[in-house]
Amino acid sequence: MRNPRYVIIGAGPAGLGAAWRLTELGFRDFIVLEREAYVGGLAASFRDKAGFTWDIGGHVIHSHYPYFDSVFESVMQGEYFTHQRESWVQVGGSFVPFPFQNNIHRLPKPLMDACFHGLKEASRKKKKAPVNFSEWIVSTYGTGIAEHFMHPYNRKVWAYPLEKMSYQWVADRVAPVDIERVSENMRKKKDDVSWGPNAVFKYPKRGGTGDIWQRVASRFAKKIRCNSEVIAIDIKNRFVHLRDSGFIRYDGLFTTLPLDRLAQIVTGVAMPNRATDLVHSAVTVIGIGIRGATPAHLRTKCWIYFPDAAVPFFRATVLSNYSPHNAPPGMWSLMTEISSSTETPLPHGDIVEHVIRTALHIGLLPKDAVITDRFMMSSDYGYPTPTLGRDMVIDPLLAQLEEQGIYSRGRFGMWKYEMSNQDHTFMQGVEWVNKVVYGNQ
Repeated sequence: MRNPRYVIIGAGPAGLGAAWRLTELGFRDFIVLEREAYVGGLAASFRDKAGFTWDIGGHVIHSHYPYFDSVFESVMQGEYFTHQRESWVQVGGSFVPFPFQNNIHRLPKPLMDACFHGLKEASRKKKKAPVNFSEWIVSTYGTGIAEHFMHPYNRKVWAYPLEKMSYQWVADRVAPVDIERVSENMRKKKDDVSWGPNAVFKYPKRGGTGDIWQRVASRFAKKIRCNSEVIAIDIKNRFVHLRDSGFIRYDGLFTTLPLDRLAQIVTGVAMPNRATDLVHSAVTVIGIGIRGATPAHLRTKCWIYFPDAAVPFFRATVLSNYSPHNAPPGMWSLMTEISSSTETPLPHGDIVEHVIRTALHIGLLPKDAVITDRFMMSSDYGYPTPTLGRDMVIDPLLAQLEEQGIYSRGRFGMWKYEMSNQDHTFMQGVEWVNKVVYGNQ
């Protein structure tokens, strides 16, 4: 067709990537439908009444794609900071730089010895293929690091049994082991923090991570319809039905709806029942605004991981270190994240006060901290869990949807955590347009 009508469901990075590419190629007959009143999805940011800016989790920009880099530069116009990542793990009362195994010299000697012994044992053992993520951790890092960091931390992040998770997703998300490098670092008591794709990252000067996506969306703002919830997709007649405003016909459909929800609202073709087997966790973000200067021990830190089960949050980010504009003058800000699921619910009681009490107890906040702001936001869909049976569910489901002309992409549209960074999902939208326009695979 010369003038196909494209409908895009979701104004997160994936949906905005599709709309960006359509606009770039000169297409005008498209619409982006967004259930929320804002764009950006999980990469949105919020400025509260106290003047603090909060992200929905610890998002930073580190790209795998030159195309994404060019888009970022074109919309940001230099209005961003470039940071050297400084991430840490708190174990046994010690702050250990990440990657953890490269810096175990920072641990108390009994813990250091246990972790190093486990690393050596793991490096000597003849490897057999692990069955699940828990076994992969022990096989890769040994029992010491598994016990003191990797097992407890990942249980908190995923809020799901590690024995029911696959390990193939880890890719560049988890640092590899170099036993000689670890030994040298121990001898020289040398910190080793350079590993990882996000060793250097970018962050907007104002408006948090969400500023990127507001700038992207401004290029085609008239094509975005917020507060528009899709409740049904009629494949046979090619209609998208909205809760409050009738229906919209489409020739091409790109959706970022969570895959389990999408399977429930498609009509005109039978969807596999196993979509209900997909597992995800929720994320709750709690922000704390504090009067005064950032404490010296946090002044250069980006984020900190917390494997201790007594600490409710798995990660804390000194968000005012990313940009001084994330907090009002004379203030600093700390953002924490908690995962929950049907398997691991949120702690009972006032969760905000629980976080503050814990942060004071472990020294994350100074004892005399004057707290001026409390922020809380939850998203039911925080992390798509890579369960053992995940691919057997999503692969046939995605294939069947594509046979019907529906392309499901994005963090929860593909349900692949390993491909759900902002650059990944934006490019999934771009690649869909290239596929439908040029036939690219």
